[in-house]
Amino acid sequence: MSYTSFMDFTNKSVLITGGVRGIGKAIAMSFSERGARTTLSYHSNHAAAQSTLKELANTNHHAIAGDIADPDFSKKLVEETIEVQGGLDILVNNAGIFDAHKIDEVDFDYWQKAWTRTLAVNLQAPANLAYYAANHMIKQGTGGRIVNVSSRGAFRGEPECPAYGASKAGLNAMSQSLAKKLAPHNIFVGVVAPGFVETDMAQEILSGELGAGIRNQSPLGRVAQPDEVAHAVLFLASEKARFCTGTIIDVNVASYLRS
Repeated sequence: MSYTSFMDFTNKSVLITGGVRGIGKAIAMSFSERGARTTLSYHSNHAAAQSTLKELANTNHHAIAGDIADPDFSKKLVEETIEVQGGLDILVNNAGIFDAHKIDEVDFDYWQKAWTRTLAVNLQAPANLAYYAANHMIKQGTGGRIVNVSSRGAFRGEPECPAYGASKAGLNAMSQSLAKKLAPHNIFVGVVAPGFVETDMAQEILSGELGAGIRNQSPLGRVAQPDEVAHAVLFLASEKARFCTGTIIDVNVASYLRS
């Protein structure tokens, strides 16, 4: 089998959260270039959504605005994807937030709100979307793929944003639990765990005084590009990656190595 056919997603319906900027946009571009129909969820940046839709290959794509922390929106997102695209084959839980809340600096109210919001977006929302997507895939009987975008922070710790590290560690554990539960239904679950990625959102810190130190964490002296993360997502979503279900792929340019 050629590389081209191995990564062919012609006529596949893909739902990508946080799909209009950064890593999510690169994932959407990569799927569309390989024939997929994509649904992109985003919070409120309508201009970015319209811009991304225009850049995608082919025309069978649409975007939906809303807050994935709202369980009702998660349900609507899956249902609308199925209605518009005629089904749902692949779910990519990419959306996430990072809000600093240093335990020795913030008051308890801020601490509590940071934990509540971070867990709602980074963990509960992927769980809700996986619930609706997996049950649809089971019902249609053709199986599917769920790929969750985690972080190296799940392993190395995030001292200035512990809720983020905890949410991503939880996402890893949930993914591996679902991988075992859903495999008999021909639904396979994988995780991609990036380190720093050169996106618009990371540009401020990468171009500041901390940028050189962050890049030098890797033996290559750079951070990942969004399309390098997207490539790992597409691999786990591909037809021949089923025996990788439950796998967590590190995409951190060797900046953090785990045993």
